[in-house]
Amino acid sequence: MLIQTINLGKTYKNGITALADINLSIDFGEFVFLTGASGAGKSTLIRMLFREELPTAGQVLIGGRNVARLTTPEIVRLRRNSGVVFQDFRLMERNTVFENVAFALRAVERPFSEIKMRVPAMLERVGLAGRENDNVMHLSGGEQQRVAVARAIINNPLVLFADEPTGDLDPKTSDELIQLFADINAEGTTLVMATHDQIIVNKMQKRVITLDHGRMIGDTIGGWQL
Repeated sequence: MLIQTINLGKTYKNGITALADINLSIDFGEFVFLTGASGAGKSTLIRMLFREELPTAGQVLIGGRNVARLTTPEIVRLRRNSGVVFQDFRLMERNTVFENVAFALRAVERPFSEIKMRVPAMLERVGLAGRENDNVMHLSGGEQQRVAVARAIINNPLVLFADEPTGDLDPKTSDELIQLFADINAEGTTLVMATHDQIIVNKMQKRVITLDHGRMIGDTIGGWQL
């Protein structure tokens, strides 16, 4: 089992409970949608799975290890084996496409000779061949999201987390991005994607975890469950 949550909960200092009693297991190679209305807890759960936030109750286990108890070197190792794609891209706005994708390789101290070879190959894969020297702010929203995907997967992560990655994209661009995710998953990467897009979920017919007001109310295979 790659990911497991046990009685997972998150209550913020203002007293708002974002998640309660989440019990979930995700195996290697799965493609899982986290669905639910706005405010259901999807983004909070994503952030807890890759340790951007820590639980106030229960546990998140990655590879059998409680992420709240990891040492600093173990956290670094966890981050190296995880890729994250955000709705707001989180790109370095003053930098080029090449520099944004190369950042992930520099973070794990890969030599520049390797970076020069791997970044163009990854950009070709995500449909941005020849755009290495463009400033990311000169790209369309869909192209910026492709840069974010390239950065997230260039280290060949075991798991890719995507938090509403199609939320600001047009339908055609969304379809292209989802197909890219499907291809990545077909190669063995576990994919966990939070979305409120019913069309995407119904089209893909994958495992669907449904949240409602912070609680897990469904775990099925197929389309939208609300």
